[in-house]
Amino acid sequence: MAKRTPLYEEHLRLNARIVEFGGWDMPVMYTGIIEEHTAVRVCAGVFDVSHMGEIEFTGPDALPCVNYLTVNNASSLVDGQAQYSILLNERGTVVDDIIVYRFSGNRFIFVVNASNIEKDFAWITSHKKGNVKIENRSDDFALIAFQGPKAISILKGLTDANVEGLETFHFAQGSFNKRDTCIFARTGYTGEDGFEIFCSPKAAPSIWQDLLEKGKPQGVMPAGLGARDTLRMEMKYSLYGHEITDETNPLEAGLGWVVKLDKPGDFLGKSALLKVKQEGLKRKLVGFKMIEKSIPRSGCDIVADNQKVGFVTSGTMSPSLKEPIGIGYVPAALAQEGSKFFIDIRGAQRQAMVVKTPFYKR
Repeated sequence: MAKRTPLYEEHLRLNARIVEFGGWDMPVMYTGIIEEHTAVRVCAGVFDVSHMGEIEFTGPDALPCVNYLTVNNASSLVDGQAQYSILLNERGTVVDDIIVYRFSGNRFIFVVNASNIEKDFAWITSHKKGNVKIENRSDDFALIAFQGPKAISILKGLTDANVEGLETFHFAQGSFNKRDTCIFARTGYTGEDGFEIFCSPKAAPSIWQDLLEKGKPQGVMPAGLGARDTLRMEMKYSLYGHEITDETNPLEAGLGWVVKLDKPGDFLGKSALLKVKQEGLKRKLVGFKMIEKSIPRSGCDIVADNQKVGFVTSGTMSPSLKEPIGIGYVPAALAQEGSKFFIDIRGAQRQAMVVKTPFYKR
């Protein structure tokens, strides 16, 4: 049976369409994907992301352990700062993409993808190093994303935390509506400014209601998984299970900027990535627009010279651009901007072209 977040009853009350996602009953949409997507781009949207997992590291060796497990350089973080990172296996392929939060040199939290919580926890605990305690604290947190250009002006009236003064990928603790202690992180996966609010599961329904009520006059809406997906696609942000899997490495996925091969010490998967770099990338993840107006979908073949050369990882009709866009893996020779190929959409070959990404610019 699928799990439910502390906000499940709120979604029912708002007549959300519920689907099973990563082992959870989640709202795919409330009023409509395009309407919710547009609200996030022009005002703000409220998302339930409580299905995401939280894994906590505490102890004197927390930092070296985190640095060994992740590709980014956690040593560069200061207290109250977060970074996007990746867990790799020994083959150099992706276990999961995560956000690392540093509370102190002795305390870190990983936020991991919902479908990977148990897998990630098992992987992390079986590869831990040093004197560090690792706990799966996913049940202790609810997580609400408040994303969009008006999010900050609305949120600052609801908290005593200095949310306006927070830099991107930093976080602070404070009270919400003089009632609940929360962590406010200036992070998100929509391409818009905004916050992810960590709170207790018990506090989540009232925080959700307050955000919607306070923001309603300005056009704030609840937003489901459908809008979350179209928003991240317009930014060419990777989704685990699509752009990144245990069959893909971060270099071919265009995530080399996260990988700090020169950071002090070893990290899991480093030698495999050095080999990939030495041999050169055979394929690359690209963003493309359709020249012929058909909508590409995940799993469609990418064809050149009547041969399958790659595959689509994600595709949609972009609500912001009002044209079909897609992301997919192609041979390195076809990855340059302006390269053309065909997408096999239900047996018909439709032409597409590699374009510069992100597709959408704020």
